[in-house]
Parts: sequence; structure tokens; C-alpha cells
Amino acid sequence: MQNGELNFESPACCLAAWWWWRLERKMQPLPPPEHRRVLRFVVFMAVSLLALSCWALVNSRINVAMPYSAFVMRDVVHKTPALTGLEDWHPAAGDPASTSAPAAVPVTSNATAAGSVKLSGPVIREPPLAEGERERSERCDADSAALRVYVYDLPAEFHFGMLGWDGKGKAAAWPDVRDAGAAPHYPGGLNLQHSVAYWLMLNILSSALPPGGTGSDDVARDRPCVAVRVTNASLANVFFMPFFASLSYNRHSKLRRGEKVSLNRVLQAELVKYLMRKEEWRRWGGKNHLIVPHHPNSMMEARKKLSAAMFVLSDFGRYSPDVANLKKDVIAPYKHVVRSFGDGDSPTFEQRPIMAYFQGAIHRKAGGKVRQKLYQLLKDERDVHFTYGTVRQNGIRRATTGMSTSKFCLNIAGDTPSSNRLFDAIVSHCVPVIISDDIELPFEDVLDYSEFCVFVRSADAAKRGFLLRLLRGISRDEWTKMWMRLKKVTRHFEYQYPSRSGDAVQMIWSAVARKMHSVQLQLHKRGRFQRTGSES
Repeated sequence: MQNGELNFESPACCLAAWWWWRLERKMQPLPPPEHRRVLRFVVFMAVSLLALSCWALVNSRINVAMPYSAFVMRDVVHKTPALTGLEDWHPAAGDPASTSAPAAVPVTSNATAAGSVKLSGPVIREPPLAEGERERSERCDADSAALRVYVYDLPAEFHFGMLGWDGKGKAAAWPDVRDAGAAPHYPGGLNLQHSVAYWLMLNILSSALPPGGTGSDDVARDRPCVAVRVTNASLANVFFMPFFASLSYNRHSKLRRGEKVSLNRVLQAELVKYLMRKEEWRRWGGKNHLIVPHHPNSMMEARKKLSAAMFVLSDFGRYSPDVANLKKDVIAPYKHVVRSFGDGDSPTFEQRPIMAYFQGAIHRKAGGKVRQKLYQLLKDERDVHFTYGTVRQNGIRRATTGMSTSKFCLNIAGDTPSSNRLFDAIVSHCVPVIISDDIELPFEDVLDYSEFCVFVRSADAAKRGFLLRLLRGISRDEWTKMWMRLKKVTRHFEYQYPSRSGDAVQMIWSAVARKMHSVQLQLHKRGRFQRTGSES
């Protein structure tokens, strides 16, 4: 019925008309048998047409609702970090999909293909973007990023002031990072191992730069869109503390003349007081804050007071489980100190005469005691290099040469479960042999380390002959398969500025985003009765 008139095209009217015709026919004399067969056929066709029209009507209504559902699914895929920012999507490689896929979405193949990332659930493919939507995603604004990061405006002595930048007489509160060559430089040597906060800071500062430049120093040209800085705290889902805690430990832990308390302790105390006064910290108890105490000894005094925050750590070796754990924190790789090998200049199986390589401190505490046992077992083997070594007297250069000429590199627990040695081995394409029972590995929720590493329990490694039999039993083809995989994953362990898609900086931001899903769920559930709770 429309405007007082019958709609004879609707299924309901068709059905009523058919029943009226049946009732009228029953009141008339029956036709001959041959006519009844024709009538049955006509009735059958009419019922079939009625069913078909009803199906078409329902289907059309479903299709009308589909565009909104498709849009929501596309948005979920684009902003779900577990499905973005990973392995083998190269926008510069001439892939036809590169014009329509966001910079962090991988090309998905079978789970065992080289360069693929294993996910725990089904992979949802993102539909192609319309022209206007593609333009918006390329701008890498807050709406298209996985993380909206608010950076606290701390004084220079907490961050770049340690690198000689004081900010005095500057128009901005932060260094000018438009020119990668002019950005403040981090000190070299072993300081670099724990420089994670520095690389994250450069990247998030550059996210505010306008894209689209063509200059050689334009750091915004190919910027990945995982984390974007926002200056309005109400828009943020992560609050970042720009404190170079590892460098503070390395440089300011010792008492200077006239000091009663080290500068490192003073900075930590000031940081705690600063955060305790912040409404953003008090509102959610710090759960949506990000702090980077990557060095195992950094922030010793403040870590317990700030333990509600998400930490970016090298391992949990010197943390109690109530302060740091995998549920809330992120494990990040060390910055390697040896030279990286390119795909084409990596020595092959035959070009690596040393079977197993280790050079470092041998006498360690706690879980590192296995080093001494292995030294006694392996020091006289002809195809094993196992010796004491430090960074002094060209130690880094010797390690670069040794790893590049070895098939397997031993990563043995020391005073802490992890060390920079693992990541030096990875970029040397020397298959790591991990002998560390309590080690936690970076990005292990998306990277399967068993594809390019050999894991050995400490108790087994200490058995006479066990480790040598295991390594000599790995065939050339099996080793080459792991070596090929190493060449694929090396880029995930590279810190660089400008950052590039899939490098260590972007992998850390993506790991933070994956953690933030559960954090935001907790925060949103806590806020359900905030209004009524305050009034009762």
C-alpha cells in the first residue's frame, strides 16, 4: 500500500491475488483432465516466480547495506597493527598493488613463503581504495596512522641536551629534523646498542613534517604511516616520554665532584614528579604511556614507580614480573655494531670456513655460567672460534670479519638473557645459535625465529659433544634455507633515520600498537561507570 493505493508489484499482493483466484476456481465446475494438467503447470510456475521475486527483494536490501560494512572492515584492517607494517611489501619495487595499498600492508602469501609473516588468525585483505581515500592515506595523518602519539615537552637535558643540543635561541622546542644529516648525532661504540629512544624520537618528530618533497634530505618523502605525532593530548592514544634513559645511565651514573646524588638519579626523580602531576597520567594510571629504559640498568630508581607504563626493553633479566612482563611491555632489538651485509655480498656456505663463532666475555654470573662450560668444551676444536674479546683493539672490526666467515654464531646467555651479539649475527647472515633459556625476542608474535635460528637448551649445550653433533648434522641445504631467511628479515633489525617501512623503528611502533589494543580495552571498560560513579 503506497499513498492509499495497492502496490501490485509487491510479493504480498501477488500471493493474495493467487489465493483469491484459487478460491474462485473452487466455486466453478472442474475442467476436463487435460485442462487440469495445464493449470497445475501454470500454478507451479507462478509459485516459482513468487519465490524468486522474494529472494531478489531480500538480496537487494542486503546489498544496499554492504558498502558501510565493507568500509568498516577496510578501516579495521588498515588500523589493526597485527595485519599491517610487516614483511614483504615494497612500494618502490614496481608492484602494481603499491598504488592502492597503504605503506604498511604486506602482500600475503602462504605461511611458509620466504618473507611472509605468520599471523595467529585469518588474514583479511584490504579492498582497493578510491582515489580520494588513496590520497588521504598517502598524507599519513592522524586518522590513517595506527598510533596517535603525544610527546611530552620535557627540557632538553632529558633528551637531545645529552647530545649537545640545548635548544636555547631556537624558535622550536625540538631540533630541526628536516635534514637527516643535521639532526643531533648519537655517540658511537657500545652506547649505540641501547639508542632505541633516540631513533623513535627522531621518527615521531619527523611525522609532523609535510610529505611530498623531492630533496635528498627530505625525510618525509617515503615516511611510513604507523605512528604520527599529535599536539592535542585529547587526540592521543599513546603518551611518549622523551627521556634518553640508557644514555643517562651511561653518562650520568657516576658522581661528579661536589655531587651527593648522580645526575642520572636526579633526572629520574624529576621525571617521576613531572608525571605524577600530569592529568593524563593520573586519569588512567599511566597505562597508555610509553617509556624506553632499554639498557638493563637504566631507570633503576624510577622503574617501579612508573611500572604501570609500557616499557620498551632489551629483556626482563633485571626486572621483577610485577614491574615488567610481556603482557604490557615491548622487547626491542639492540642496535647492531657490526657492518650489515647486503643481499648480494653475503658469503655463502662454502665461503664460511668456521663452523661456530663466539667472541666476548667468558666469565659471567647467573645464567651466563654456561659460557665457561662451553669454553672448556669447544676451545680446542679446529673449526670453532671461541675466545675472549672486547670492543677494544679493533674488537668490532674483528667481530665483523669473524661472523661473516662463520656458518653459526653462538649467542650464549651472559649476565642478562640477551646481548647485542644476536643482532650482530643476524645482520652478518650468520645463523644464530641461541643458548639462553630465559631470553625474550623482539617481535616474536610476528616473526618465527625457528626459521633462521637454532635453539639449544643450556643443559643440553653443556653436555660433551652435544652442540657439535647438532651443528654438524645440519645439512648445507638446511643451512642455506635459514641463511636465505636471514637475508629477508635483516631489515627488521635496522635502526635508521629516515626510517623506512618494516625497519626496527616501524616494527617497534607496530608492536606498541598491538599492545595498545588490550590496554585501550582495559581503559574503556574502566571508564564505563565514570559518570555515575562520580555522582553516587
